[in-house]
Amino acid sequence: MDAYFEPIAPGQYQPTAFAGGAWQDNEIHFSPLGGLIVHAMDRHRAATASSGTKELGRISFDILGFLAADACTVTVETIRPGRTIELLEATVTIAGRAAVLARAWYIATAETSTVAGGDTVPMVSPDRCIPWTMTDTWPGGFVASLEMQAVAPPVAGRVSAWLRTDIALVAGEPSSAHASFIALVDTANGVAVREHPTEWMFPNLDLTIHLHRQPTGAWVGLDTSVTFGPAGHGLTSSVLHDELGPIGRAEQILTVRPLG
Repeated sequence: MDAYFEPIAPGQYQPTAFAGGAWQDNEIHFSPLGGLIVHAMDRHRAATASSGTKELGRISFDILGFLAADACTVTVETIRPGRTIELLEATVTIAGRAAVLARAWYIATAETSTVAGGDTVPMVSPDRCIPWTMTDTWPGGFVASLEMQAVAPPVAGRVSAWLRTDIALVAGEPSSAHASFIALVDTANGVAVREHPTEWMFPNLDLTIHLHRQPTGAWVGLDTSVTFGPAGHGLTSSVLHDELGPIGRAEQILTVRPLG
């Protein structure tokens, strides 16, 4: 099975070439690693028999530095158990150092369909979009693994696009719909580039995702805008969609600097 990660021991995973990063050829892309963290949280919750029916409401990732293409150890703990809300924390260690910290809130479900509302306008469906690729802008195995459709030709700092992949998240381990969805969300910082990455760097230091509905289906819709400020900071903001409509939002803070 083609996969972004292969399990090598409990809580330890080896990235494959499909997880290859976009900035350097000896790193992994954060996007599938984010999905792996959610996958590890799912397994932790199943193993600890978390109480009640709860769904992922928010997850925040802090990326502490270079993500080497090496074995990733993911440790998860419940730091706030409860029937209504539950908070998990995960640490990813690569090459002996902490590389990512993550926290996720799980929220009890309730019947609120009679008052549901406030969504933004759904994106045009993937079958009505135009085929697109980012491989002319970004190298790396992860970007090459994506199938993409754009609502319209991208412009600097703005795009609405759909992505999906037939690459499994973890070889031999079924993944939840939200883990597979989140495994593609960090791509947002690469879909709507304001400046070419051979001239400027703008890596994100974090990724925070809020969900008001759980994702379904294989397609991930990113309605994305990128802003660069005047003092080396930037922000990538995305409304997240599945084929049924909007499901939440994602934000990424950027450090912006020229190359050369």
